[in-house]
Amino acid sequence: MKSERYLRGMERLMEVDGTGGERVISSLQTIAPDLADYVVEFAFGDVYSREGLDLKQRQLVTIASLTTQGGCEPQLEVHINAALNVGLQNHEIIEAIMHCVPYTGFPRVLNATFVAKKIFEVRNGDVK
Repeated sequence: MKSERYLRGMERLMEVDGTGGERVISSLQTIAPDLADYVVEFAFGDVYSREGLDLKQRQLVTIASLTTQGGCEPQLEVHINAALNVGLQNHEIIEAIMHCVPYTGFPRVLNATFVAKKIFEVRNGDVK
């Protein structure tokens, strides 16, 4: 039986990431089921369920963080899709990524921008 924390986390994960988040959790079940539980319980049951920021703000922070880390393109795909799921517009996502240029540099911002472009094209048929 899953804990209340887990159930709260799955509800928030589905609200934010939908089937994309569900695929990530499912893909971990055969190799690292405890890691899947940590993502659900901690990231979504605790952090994403806190008061103080709405889901749009949380996604902008997440996108900026992943952009500045670099090498997180698969996670950027999930979270850019999540940002669109919670109502952010393409231009808001691009502005958050561009805002990282002075702090992290052009290569990481370019990589994140191209991830966003790919997602916008798939979801919207264009990049506007």
